[in-house]
Amino acid sequence: MVRLTYKTTVFICLFASISIGLKGHGAIDKDKEYIELIDLYESFHQFIDPEVKNGVPDYRVKSMSKKLDELIKYQKKLEAIDTLGWSIPQQVDYQLVKSEMNAMEFRHKVTRPWSRDPAFYAVINFQFGPKMARSIRVPEVPMSKDRLKEFQTQLRAIPIILDQARKNLIEPKADLAFIGIHTKNREREILKELIPKLQSKHPELVSDAKSALEAIDRFRIWLEKIQPEIENNSGIGIDNYNWYLKNVAMLPYTWDELLLLCQREYERAITSMKLKEYGNRHKPLLDPVDNREDYLYRYNNAMKHMYDFLHKIELFTVPDYFKAPKAANSYLRNTERDYFEHVLDRYPLPLSAHGFLGHDLDAQRHKKDEHPIRGKSRLFFIDGVRAEALATALENFLSYTGLLDDIPQAEELMYHLQAFRAIRAVADLRMHANQQTFEEAFQYVTDYTPYGWVPKDSPTIWHDLELYMRKPLYGIGYTIGPVLIERLLTERYLELGKDFNIKKFMDEFMEIGFIPISLLRWEMTGKNHTQIPPYWE
Repeated sequence: MVRLTYKTTVFICLFASISIGLKGHGAIDKDKEYIELIDLYESFHQFIDPEVKNGVPDYRVKSMSKKLDELIKYQKKLEAIDTLGWSIPQQVDYQLVKSEMNAMEFRHKVTRPWSRDPAFYAVINFQFGPKMARSIRVPEVPMSKDRLKEFQTQLRAIPIILDQARKNLIEPKADLAFIGIHTKNREREILKELIPKLQSKHPELVSDAKSALEAIDRFRIWLEKIQPEIENNSGIGIDNYNWYLKNVAMLPYTWDELLLLCQREYERAITSMKLKEYGNRHKPLLDPVDNREDYLYRYNNAMKHMYDFLHKIELFTVPDYFKAPKAANSYLRNTERDYFEHVLDRYPLPLSAHGFLGHDLDAQRHKKDEHPIRGKSRLFFIDGVRAEALATALENFLSYTGLLDDIPQAEELMYHLQAFRAIRAVADLRMHANQQTFEEAFQYVTDYTPYGWVPKDSPTIWHDLELYMRKPLYGIGYTIGPVLIERLLTERYLELGKDFNIKKFMDEFMEIGFIPISLLRWEMTGKNHTQIPPYWE
C-alpha cells in the first residue's frame, strides 16, 4: 500500500474536483491558496537559518538586518493569502504559520540573541535551549572518515565564530554574560575530555581541538572582564512579554494575570500537599532509597504499574507503537541529591508519567504526523507551553483517576512538584519584568521549594532558569499549561453536557496535533483565540 503525504493528497483531491466538477471555481481557488500557504511555510522553514560558510554562521549586524527585511516580505506574502471561506483546520494552519513568523520577528526586534546573549554562541551543543545554528554535537570516538572531515571543519570554525561573536555582541546583558561564562566553562570541560581520546584515535585533530579550546578560553576571559561593567536588564520587559503572549503564544492572559495565577497555584499546591500529608500521617513515610538494588526494584515496579494502569483506565487511546518503558539500569548518587533525585528516589511514578507519557509518547505521536504544517517541528520553542502542558496535566489526571491509589503518599510528591513548578514560573515572570536578577531568582526558587530539596548549586535550577531567562514563557508552561487544558475541558463539558467523555476529549486533543492550545481549542470548540468562554462573559 502506498502511503500518501498530506500535500500529495491535497493535490489529488484538487485534481479530482476539477475532473469530475464536484466543486465550483471558488472552492478550487481556495485549495490553490491553501497549497500556496504550504509552499510559503516550507520556504520559510528553509529561510530562517543564517548563511553558513566553512562552518561559520553569519550573525553580523548587517546580515541580521537584511534577514529582518526578508522576513517582512514573508509576512506580507502571508497577509496576501485570502483565507475567506477556509475550514477551521485550514485557518488554524494559517495562524500557526503567522505565529512562527511573529516569533521570528520577536527574535529580531526584542531578544536579539546574536547581539545581547553571549550564551547564544554555544559552539558545542550540550544542552537544551536557544543557540546559534550549527552548534556542534561532539561525536563518538573513533569517527568515520566522513564524520572526521566534517568535525575538523567544525573545530576550525570555532575561533572564527567566537571572534565574530565579540564584534556582534554590541548590547550584551550582565545576566546573559554570566550564563555565557558558565556555558564556556562547560564547553571547556567537554573539549578537555575529548582531546585525550583524539590523541589516541585521531591525532590529526588534536591541534584543531586545542586551538578551539584556546578560543573558548579567550571568549570566557573576555566575558569575565566585561560582565561587571555592563547593564543587567536581561529580561524582555512586561510590555514585550505581553506582545509575545498575544501574538506568538496566543494565551488569553497578561503578565499580571499570569503572575497572580502562578502565585495562586503555588499556594494551592502547598495547601494540597500539607493536607495530603496530614491524611497520610499514620502511614509509613516514603523515604528515599539509597542503593541501586532498591531503586531499580521501586522504579521497574512503578513503570509496570503505570503501563498496566493506562490500559485499564483508558484515559486515552494507547497506540500500539507505545511500549512499556525500559527498565532502569543505573543508580548514581555520588553527590548531594538534586531536586528531581529527591522525587525519584522516593517514588518515580509522578515524574515518570510526566516524561514517558507527556513527552515521549507525545514525541512519538508527533513524529508520525505527516501534515505539512502542524506535522513539522515548531520553530523558536513556541511549542514549549503545549509540551509541558500535556506532560504536567497527565500527572494530575492519572492521579485523579487512581494511578497512585495504592501508594497515597506518592500524591504528596505530585503536589510538591506542582509547588516547585509554580515557584519557577513566578521566577520566570519576575526575571523578564527585570524585578529579579538571575541570581536572585535562583535564590528565590531555592528558598521557596519545600523541604530544602534544592541545593545551593543545583544543576536543575541552573538549567531551568537559564532556559527561562533566554526563552521567554517556557517556565510558565508547567503551571499555566494545565490551567489551559482544564479550561478547555470545562468548556467542552459545558458544551456537550451528558455527551461529554473524557477519553474522547483526550483523544481529540492529542489527535489534532502539536500546536498551541488556543489553536487546539479553535478546532475543538469553533472559538478562536480571541474569543473568551461564555462563562467568562
